[in-house]
Amino acid sequence: MKYDLHERLIKFSVSILEIVEKLPTNYAGAHFAKQLVRCGTAPAFHHAEAQSAESAKDFIHKMKIALKELRETYINLKIIHQKPMLKSEELLSLIQESNELISIFVKSIQTARKNMKTKNGL
Repeated sequence: MKYDLHERLIKFSVSILEIVEKLPTNYAGAHFAKQLVRCGTAPAFHHAEAQSAESAKDFIHKMKIALKELRETYINLKIIHQKPMLKSEELLSLIQESNELISIFVKSIQTARKNMKTKNGL
């Protein structure tokens, strides 16, 4: 089976939306719900944009934006877990998945930078 990061990011976004629907409807729950909808679904969009990047530099830039959104998602999920606003194995698996996605994006950015330097003869 071919590894497809884009499909993994879409699945991650859907899981984020499912967690958001389980958050309490109080002030804190609403705050984190809004945050998570934005930052938790954004990496899929930014990754899709990166696939159509106009240059290696543009690709790296778009991937770095996705990475920032993943890090924000990770922190939001950790806060929800530590509060705890929600007790769910699904939440723990999302924390793990966000951490794995962060690692994938960091490595992809490093590889793209290395390839760009090699191409430019540096």
